[in-house]
Formats: sequence, structure tokens, C-alpha cells
Amino acid sequence: MDIKKFLNNADWALIIAVCLLSVFGIICIGSATHINLGESASNYYSQMAWFAIGIVILVFFSHINIDNVAHYYRQLYIAMLVMLLAVLIFGRSVNGAKRWIYFGPIGIQPSEFTKIIMIICLSKLIDKNRDSVNNISILAAITVLVMIPILLIQRQPSLSASLVLLAIYAVELFAAGLDYKYIWRVAVVVLPILIFILWDVQNPNPILVDKIFHPHQIERILTFVNPSADSDAYYQTMKSINAIGSGQLAGKGLYEGTLNQLSYLPEPQNDFIFSVIGEEFGFIGCMGVLILEFFVVFRCMLIAINCTNSYYRFIAIGIAGMFAFQTFVNTGVATGILPNTGMSLPFVSYGGSSLLCTILMLAIIQGLYILREDEDEEFEKRRKEALQRIRAREEIGERTRRI
Repeated sequence: MDIKKFLNNADWALIIAVCLLSVFGIICIGSATHINLGESASNYYSQMAWFAIGIVILVFFSHINIDNVAHYYRQLYIAMLVMLLAVLIFGRSVNGAKRWIYFGPIGIQPSEFTKIIMIICLSKLIDKNRDSVNNISILAAITVLVMIPILLIQRQPSLSASLVLLAIYAVELFAAGLDYKYIWRVAVVVLPILIFILWDVQNPNPILVDKIFHPHQIERILTFVNPSADSDAYYQTMKSINAIGSGQLAGKGLYEGTLNQLSYLPEPQNDFIFSVIGEEFGFIGCMGVLILEFFVVFRCMLIAINCTNSYYRFIAIGIAGMFAFQTFVNTGVATGILPNTGMSLPFVSYGGSSLLCTILMLAIIQGLYILREDEDEEFEKRRKEALQRIRAREEIGERTRRI
């Protein structure tokens, strides 16, 4: 591990943006868990510890050759399925969902690490078949391999993680050059299904919805379609909107958010961290976070564009797509424009698995950036050597003519 090389070649703009988001997230988690009122600060300090571990992971894994990892993509895929099965068998049930495996006091959420494994495996698979990605048999095989972990995650259940995998799948296929005829065909099938779901969820005796979704998921969709149908279920979204609106331009100040401090916000340290930001830091704080999140996505896309290797490009695009999708859904839920799905805000929301997963993705992006810098340095070195050889030949030719 070459620390000097990392310091010289790292994308410091991207690292600083992520550190600002993470540190700001820790501050907001402290407010969301009411450490100022003397309540337990365990989540606050554990997020600090996970962030410190994440920095070590960033420095170490940015030097890992992603090609060496991709060589074992089949084994990674199998390991991912084993992890997801282990959750269903050995996982601890919390609020009716099995999403965590505990090793003593430490809980790991495998669905978070599934995201990065799927990006690596899917990128490799698409890269190997990039010239035939529009072949219906290849497309079907890729789809099946993506749907298997999605179905296992839905058994936990975790709709948010399933949606992230679908987003990664869609973004990478689009980047691979998926024919628009498939996109139109999917739209023709999916749109009527969505309309049917929105209609069926409002029926006293649903035809299909209750066989696909869990009761709490149906409740969330119903309150999104018709908030007045169940005021208790809409309570979370309503309080979130009220909190963000009450912050106005500059917010009420750290630890001064009334709805937050009086515990009216649901899961304020995680799913509704954006509500805490809106109430205590106002429009300015919300825009600052969104600008930084957008900047992270922008830098990932810029690195993807500059990658000469198509496999690297797919990985960078997949990571950028995941960050963008999670940011959109988290803020959309907090502001009431999307149904409540319980999705974390990258680098900001509480969660060790979530933070380590996103920083691990950042480490991969850094590795691609450093590799590109190395390629540029090698190209510049060869260019200078070629110019020196040309000058040497010109000098020899000039001396020969003089003789």
C-alpha cells in the first residue's frame, strides 16, 4: 500500500465532499438521537467509529486492483446469495423484518453489501456480453441473475434494497447500449401494472397487491395514493413535511428543531435524516447537502467518462446510479413526493453497514481514478521518451548532413 501515491493521485475534491457529508451526518445524528438532552449517545459515537474505519478502508481498498476482484465474480455472486440466505435463517427479527446478522453486539446488514457485489458482478457480466447485450437470451439471463437476490431480499422484507438493485440493473443496461425497443416494451408492460397496483391497493379486498407486498408496504402505498384514507399511516410523512417547512430559509439551529427534539419524527437518524436537516438547517442546509450529493454523483460520472476500460466504466456508472437513486428516494420520501420506503441518504444517514458500503464504493472509484492518473503519467512518460528519440534522430541527421 503506497500512501504517498494515494496522497498524490487521489481525487481530493470527491474525498472532501464525502467527508463533509459524513461529518455533517454525524452532527445531525447527534441531534436526531437527542444527545443534547442526555439520551444515549451510542448511535452518535458508533457512527464516528464506523466513519473512522471507513477512512482506513478508503485508503486501503483504493489500491486494490479491481480486475483481481472481478476475476472471482462468480464466487462473489454465490457468496452474496449465501449471505442473503443466512439472513433468512439466522437473522434477528426487528420490527417484523429479518435484515441483520449479529456477531455479538455488532449487526451487519448483508443487503447493503449486496449492492456493491451486484455492481461488480453485473458490470463484469455486461462487459463480457457488451456486443450481444441486446440478444434476448443474454438479456434474459442477466435479468434472472439480478432477480434472484431481489427475491431473497424481498423475503426479509426490504423493498428499498430491492429497488436499489433494480436501479443499478437499469442504469448499467442503459449504459451498455440497451436497444430502445426493449425500453418501450418494458414501459408498455410496467405502466399498466403500476396503474393497476395503485387502483388495487385502494380496494377493501385487493386482487393481487396483498399477494405481492407485505401489509406495512401496502399501507405505505395506500397513504401515498390517498393520504386521507389512513391518517395514522400518513402521520410520519406529514410530520416530516412539517419539519422541513418549519425550518424555512436558515433553519431553527442545531438542537433547536421542535418536532425533532420532541420525538415527533420517525427514524430521524436514518430514513428521515433529511427532515432533521430541513428543520434545523433550513433550505440552505438542505440545498448544501443535495449539492454535495450531486457533486459526488457528478465526479463518479466524470471518472466513468474518462475510463478507457469498459468494465471500469460500468462499475463507475453503477456506483453513480446507486448514489443518485438513493438520494432521490430518501429526499422524495421525506418531502412526500414518494411513498415511504425507508431508504438511507448516502454518507449522511445512520448505519454502519450503509456507511461502510458507500465508502467501499468510494474506494473503488478512487482506485479507478488513481489508475487513470497512472495511465496518464505513463502516457506522458512515453510521449516525452518518443520526443527525445525524435530529437536525437534529428540531431544525428543534422550532424550527418554537416559531415
